[in-house]
Amino acid sequence: MQEIKAFIPARDFELSRRFYLDLGFEIPWQDEQLAYVRYQHCSFLLQNFYVEAHARNCVMHCLVEGVDDWHAIVSQKQLAKTYGVQLSDLENQPWGMREFTLTDPSGVLWRIAQNQ
Repeated sequence: MQEIKAFIPARDFELSRRFYLDLGFEIPWQDEQLAYVRYQHCSFLLQNFYVEAHARNCVMHCLVEGVDDWHAIVSQKQLAKTYGVQLSDLENQPWGMREFTLTDPSGVLWRIAQNQ
């Protein structure tokens, strides 16, 4: 096996595409139904497809270095205000991670974390 990619739903494909670009991802390829979204060596496929129950139960876990810096960047860019999404405070979890959560415009939950 070389790779696994998740398909992430988008209620408003263009809005979600802009959100991920503003978050710092790049989109090297897209058509009207699908976009290849990546950050360094990590990627997923954003799809022009939406079922609310699916989106509300979709969770992505992103392990990063410098989670405090990520949180500061997301806050400074005012993504929560711009896109009407939710951004949590940073928390130290009992399972040994420091993390925050961020929803995308379709309700997909991102857990952005760093090992402690």
